[in-house]
Amino acid sequence: MALDATSSTLLACNVQGEPLASALMYNDRRAVNEAARIAAIAPRESGAHGASSSLAKALWFSAQAQTRAAHGFLHQADWLSGRLLGRFGHSDENNALKLGYDPIERCWPDWIGQLDIDTTQLPSVVPPGTDLGALHTTWAQRWGMPHAHLVAGTTDSTAAFLATGADRIGQAVTCLGSTLVLKVLAERPVFAPEYGVYSHRLGDCWLVGGASNSGGAVLRQFFSDVQLRALETRLHPQTPTGLDYYPLPGCGERFPINDPALAPRMEPRPADAAEFLQGLLEGIAGIEQRGYALLHSLGAPHPSEVISSGGGAANAPWRQIRARLLGIPVRLAQHQDAAYGAALLARQGIQTQSRGPRTT
Repeated sequence: MALDATSSTLLACNVQGEPLASALMYNDRRAVNEAARIAAIAPRESGAHGASSSLAKALWFSAQAQTRAAHGFLHQADWLSGRLLGRFGHSDENNALKLGYDPIERCWPDWIGQLDIDTTQLPSVVPPGTDLGALHTTWAQRWGMPHAHLVAGTTDSTAAFLATGADRIGQAVTCLGSTLVLKVLAERPVFAPEYGVYSHRLGDCWLVGGASNSGGAVLRQFFSDVQLRALETRLHPQTPTGLDYYPLPGCGERFPINDPALAPRMEPRPADAAEFLQGLLEGIAGIEQRGYALLHSLGAPHPSEVISSGGGAANAPWRQIRARLLGIPVRLAQHQDAAYGAALLARQGIQTQSRGPRTT
């Protein structure tokens, strides 16, 4: 078995793994002062930067009376895995990234010791797919699974990447959800926190990614699902509209432009709804093109192909627009569920176990 879950949602727990307070969710940004302390000492390439990082949340918990004496800090995947195993205190390299874990040296860095956190409060970290042990007898008996083992999981976005089957350097995955998320498989890590670009370790490779605020949330401001399906048949993907849009749901962009005050550009608006929709789709595709160009300029490989996942991936005319702008093949992922990627990790755990313990 393997679990995937959104990274950076954090719990402060006692020694039995019982939460001492409500979790701080992945998008909680209250730890502004704590983020400033991290920024003053953490290396530029650390995934712990930002008020929403796990490490900033851990520092915030450490300053609260209710959670000051926490035995450990666990992400939701860490906590759920602990419940399944009957013991707590472990994590995987992908979830631990935003808690300050160094994926290059594969350890907790020394600079964390300068903060108000004891490293004993941090979980033991292993690569995704590592066998963590047998399912606790309580669950094994309840579910009739006497031989089940749990392997270390990953973040939901990494699991979604694995689900697509991408496994070659240069293959990229674009997730067209409410936001636009780009990931490309690389030989070396790339870190550019000023653009929200960081890298997850994935076996012997690295998954380099960035996320724009643009995406499906913009389309839903103007069209329902029924309208989108109806207008899709009226699009002309090989004939550009000439509309120079930068679609955003509101002011502010993080990648590939880092500008918290950047205003949406969705004017002029033509009378024809299909033309307006195509202009928006072209605008989002332009952001995707610019995003992969930025990742390439930072050291990631230029995509050899893009595999599409997410709600917007099924829009065939949009895929044609994107392929035209990117100049490379764009295809629909056969499997898109993050749970499928977690299942592949579980299978990897079985294969690793059959070969004997791993040495890295």
